[in-house]
Amino acid sequence: MGGRPFACISAALLIASACQARAPVEVGPPSLATLPAAPPAGPLAPPGDPAPASLPALSASAAASELATARPPGTGAGGEETASRSSAASSDPMAGHAATQEELLALLDIHASDPSAEAATQATLRTLFDVKNANAGNQGNRALSLHTISKKQCLEGLKGIELQTSEQKATCGAEGMVPIHKRGEAAKTCIDIFEFPNKPCELPVVWTPPVFAEKVCKMQGKRLCTQDEWQVACRGAPDDAPDRPFAYGDTLDLAICHTSRAHRQRCDVTSSGDAWKSCTTDTEPAGAFPQCRSRFGVFDQHGNVAEIMTRKDPEKGLVTQLKGSAWFYTEVTPQPGRKQETYPDTCNFDPRWHVETLSHGFHVNYHLGFRCCKSL
Repeated sequence: MGGRPFACISAALLIASACQARAPVEVGPPSLATLPAAPPAGPLAPPGDPAPASLPALSASAAASELATARPPGTGAGGEETASRSSAASSDPMAGHAATQEELLALLDIHASDPSAEAATQATLRTLFDVKNANAGNQGNRALSLHTISKKQCLEGLKGIELQTSEQKATCGAEGMVPIHKRGEAAKTCIDIFEFPNKPCELPVVWTPPVFAEKVCKMQGKRLCTQDEWQVACRGAPDDAPDRPFAYGDTLDLAICHTSRAHRQRCDVTSSGDAWKSCTTDTEPAGAFPQCRSRFGVFDQHGNVAEIMTRKDPEKGLVTQLKGSAWFYTEVTPQPGRKQETYPDTCNFDPRWHVETLSHGFHVNYHLGFRCCKSL
């Protein structure tokens, strides 16, 4: 068995028993299964935590400007940015999928606020993110993945949309976040507008276990979102209008979000190594479906990738679980006569999938990402 030897992998966002140390159990679409959960081999990170780092997030207009002034080949992080990524990023859908660790780290663009901690920060990031296999966070196996919307097309779709107002930026104290609140209450939380790396028109990162995702959020002065915060961001509204079952409205619409691309080949989840070699991560750039946005301004809470979040359990303490849907939700949408497990992709749906204590949260898969929140 190659790759992360005991990682828990869910190939479909279906109601399944918690990962148990036994043979894989078939759930959902044919050939999809779950596996036992356990920490991957190797250390979490080099000794000592670096100082909180910052993650600058661009507005749609700023991202467009970035494209227009793309750095020439060889000037990316480590001097290894490829000509194809820098020159074709505007038109090739695959150009946004990092082909090297250096490209991936340049995309994340996380740096220590204290210059003396920068070396430790970069060392930690190199431990947590790489493009070679399922042992580190990345955008999926590039050799298998299919992306059909380019960064240029995505940015065109976001034209005219104000992603973050100056007031929201002042409230949150960071770019790329918006404040959220329950009806009749003041805002207590800010949430990332996009799935990590929280940049408009960039592909989300997957294969990141909860314990690593929490670490990455903390490096930015944030934390993983709680389930309650995620649900409020999805169903609520800044003007305290009535809650909605879906971020985009009152009725399920599979065309609004990236939810209608079926699996293109058999996904073997015998091990994380097998999953890496067979499971396609067919995501699209964050914000590529402009209408897939909540009234608070949060994108892609339906489709694209599922997300890690936390919840307080009366017996286990702070636990993590995944929530939301991925690009293949159409395969598990409730329909008359459908035999396999299905589920409603509503904001408040509480599936309790892959519940683990945060300190031992190592569930990973090819369709699971995350986003960060911060308390006000």
